[in-house]
Amino acid sequence: MSKNRLIYTVLLTICLIVFWWFENFYSPGFPSDEHSNAPSLPFNEQLLPKSTTGSFVRHMHYMLSYSEDHEQAEWVAYTLSPLHLTYDDRKRPYFIEDPKVRTKSADWRNYKGSGYDRGHLCPAGDRRFSEFAYNETFYTSNISPQNKEFNAGVWNRLEMKVRQWCKKYNTLHIITGGVLTDGLKEIGDEAVDVPDYFYKIVVREKKGVFTSIAFLLPHRESNRPLADFVVTVDDVEKMTGIDFFEAMPLVEEEVLEKQITTSNWTF
Repeated sequence: MSKNRLIYTVLLTICLIVFWWFENFYSPGFPSDEHSNAPSLPFNEQLLPKSTTGSFVRHMHYMLSYSEDHEQAEWVAYTLSPLHLTYDDRKRPYFIEDPKVRTKSADWRNYKGSGYDRGHLCPAGDRRFSEFAYNETFYTSNISPQNKEFNAGVWNRLEMKVRQWCKKYNTLHIITGGVLTDGLKEIGDEAVDVPDYFYKIVVREKKGVFTSIAFLLPHRESNRPLADFVVTVDDVEKMTGIDFFEAMPLVEEEVLEKQITTSNWTF
């Protein structure tokens, strides 16, 4: 009996060691092909924001500027086409560090036990059209700490509204992120900042004319209509310190950044 108990104890110890190692050290790569035939559209370069950190990263299906001080992207930019809006079922991969961030993006374990979701900036739901595109959204450079109710609530409602606009208006260019400032709450060993606000800027083009709409959402769940959170791009610039659309001709940039009408967008 004592021999069986010893064997059981040894096996249990081995299992605990393996589990601990898996949780703390194992980070599998993505099982997909970067060069797969996926419907990708380039982001309009003149709509790209300025990187205030100098850490610009270009992935196949989105781009970002990484803030090492805040351990997340200050902005993520991507294009959304009706071709991207599929209902393909994808297996969720593990979150892994972004190999293109030279200072290393934050480890996903910073979020463990924090009470915050790993909130996608470029939504995984917008990249179901290919396995690689979907998996690419699980780099930790594309996530930010989000309150669970906010992530599943008003933030999700906004993401769904953007998809509806994509079906109605065709291709959209989207820039999104948390408002990163000094003195924010931090989580994890790497001090990942928790934004107090999140923003999303949506731009569409028709016959060379751009139309934009911007949102600034306090980081808490809300049942208020999405239109209540509409602001100007100028307002987002003041909050973030980021220069959006810096490559546009100045006159066009000023017009686009001052737009605040909701009449051009269906709510």
